[in-house]
Amino acid sequence: MSSTHAPAATGRREQILKEAARLFAERGFHGVGVDEIGAAVGISGPGLYRHFAGKDAMLAELLVGISERLLEGGRIRAASGGDTPGAVLDALIDGHIDFALDDRPLITVHDRELDRLREADRKRVRRLQREYVELWVQVVREVYPACAEADARASVHAVFGLLNSTPHLSRPGALPGRTEMSRLLHRLARGAFAAAGADGAAGGITGPSTPSDTSGQPD
Repeated sequence: MSSTHAPAATGRREQILKEAARLFAERGFHGVGVDEIGAAVGISGPGLYRHFAGKDAMLAELLVGISERLLEGGRIRAASGGDTPGAVLDALIDGHIDFALDDRPLITVHDRELDRLREADRKRVRRLQREYVELWVQVVREVYPACAEADARASVHAVFGLLNSTPHLSRPGALPGRTEMSRLLHRLARGAFAAAGADGAAGGITGPSTPSDTSGQPD
């Protein structure tokens, strides 16, 4: 019986989370009720409590979950992205672009609602994000050896800001097609890293850079 019902339960949870992310992004966490989320997935509001303890639990699973998936996906791409550091960097960029184009509501929710998480969940998100950043920093420095560590880290944060700007790039229908947009974002990201590498070879980016949390990566 468990083999029959577990996939269905998992699919229902994913459906609830998807609609919760959409509604939180559109109206804000406090602007959405449990009944509205339930209506969006065709079940009663109280029925949601069979899957989640409440809205706080949904928000935590959304933001912790995407940070976990980004890190795990980044590790997989770093391990199997290609035979050269440049190929690995391309794979990392492509993976993050997929997130930025396909999960725009999560970016918005992260930017607005991260501070609403319980302290333990917020710290977990931040830790996962730092690990994700450092994975990128290592690869960027392999591709651009002249780029100082602080400059590479600042560049990674800047590229995340660029890629995660997708929720603010006008209405989806006004953007280029997905393939064209993906290629454009990839060129922009690669260009930013190349500029940082060139600046590093010329003496470094002006000003100090310290580790920080990425904006809207979710971080």
